[in-house]
Amino acid sequence: MPRLELYQSLWAMDAGRGSHEAFSTEKAFELVRNAGYTGMAINLAAADRDTAYKTLPMFKQFELGCVINAFPHSMEDMLPVLEMAREFDAKVVNIIAQVIPSSVDEASLMVQDWMEEAEKEGINIEFETHRNSVTNDLSYTTQLLEAVPDMKLSVDLSHYVVDRELALPLRKEEQELIDKILRRANAFQGRVASAQQIQLQLEFPQHQKWVVQFLDWWEAGFRYWRKRAGDDDSLIFQTELAPPDYAMTGPDGMEMSDRWQESLIMKGWIEDIWTRLENEVIEQAVSVSSRQPSETVS
Repeated sequence: MPRLELYQSLWAMDAGRGSHEAFSTEKAFELVRNAGYTGMAINLAAADRDTAYKTLPMFKQFELGCVINAFPHSMEDMLPVLEMAREFDAKVVNIIAQVIPSSVDEASLMVQDWMEEAEKEGINIEFETHRNSVTNDLSYTTQLLEAVPDMKLSVDLSHYVVDRELALPLRKEEQELIDKILRRANAFQGRVASAQQIQLQLEFPQHQKWVVQFLDWWEAGFRYWRKRAGDDDSLIFQTELAPPDYAMTGPDGMEMSDRWQESLIMKGWIEDIWTRLENEVIEQAVSVSSRQPSETVS
């Protein structure tokens, strides 16, 4: 049966400005392992390669899987990341390509070249939906997906909510574009955004309409993924509640919520959605079985 794998971002464990107590890197790995996560994600925009390599023994020590979030500007930038992924035995490299081609045709050629190079190296890559990257624009990205049917997406919808200044309720055409993204999602990154803020506090009352919207999107994306997944496939969901300036701060410069506790809250939401979908499959199987005609005993 398809599996859910929950990853935490090492960047999200940064104490920032008062979000939570400061953790050593080793303590962060220990907390993530003890909280029941499958793995940890390294963000190469938040740590250089030398710093990232210092975490390699901790993945083995705490028996956590690895995901790498990388921000290459070119094929030449990507090649060392692929080598790093091999050394870390990374499950996947999320590519936030720092290139915005002028046309879908140009972008599709670049994406296909990068995919072919990763395949030659035996590394699984996905392109993350992210501002200031090849997937910067929502409509443009749906066209790119049509041009490159094998392109895999790691979906972080917070970037499109801010980039498009989406408002609730969504217009029909906006939801249709989001739906095209969700249908192609191969993995997810979790934060909740609004039209004006990239990262909202999860428990503030004024943010609940956006919490509900993101939960609905994630569930829809999970359903699409499960329809095409094989029994041995796994879906990665990465909680990535980032430090300032993603996280909002008050006039004293301090964060207004505890991001580690919020990560655990989000983890629980995702586990609940997954369990509900699995239970639906079981109930459907039982229902079909109960409708089968019983054998006549002579």
